Amino acid sequence: MADTDPDALELKIERTRAELARTVDAIADRVSPKRVAERGVAKAKANARDFVTSVEDMVLGPRTYAPADDEGEQPAEYPAPNIAPVLIGIGVAVVVGAAIVLLRRRSR
Repeated sequence: MADTDPDALELKIERTRAELARTVDAIADRVSPKRVAERGVAKAKANARDFVTSVEDMVLGPRTYAPADDEGEQPAEYPAPNIAPVLIGIGVAVVVGAAIVLLRRRSR
């Protein structure tokens, strides 16, 4: 049977109106250009952080940790390997390659 009490009906209408207002506010917040841009920036930052981490893992190797002590101390991180020789080797290869290209162009 339908509610015929005007006060109960008015209370139900007010609850429905408040719920609808919250829903409309949530939708407006979700499609707001400012919020869309904030979510895009946050996603780009997360992707960049993941990319940097994966490149670090490729260059330095995955990070490993020593087992934790019995006293509950945090595990110590092993020192990162020295990548200076690798970078020097890459630099030398680039310089030699550029020199070869330049000498071939001059000889033509």
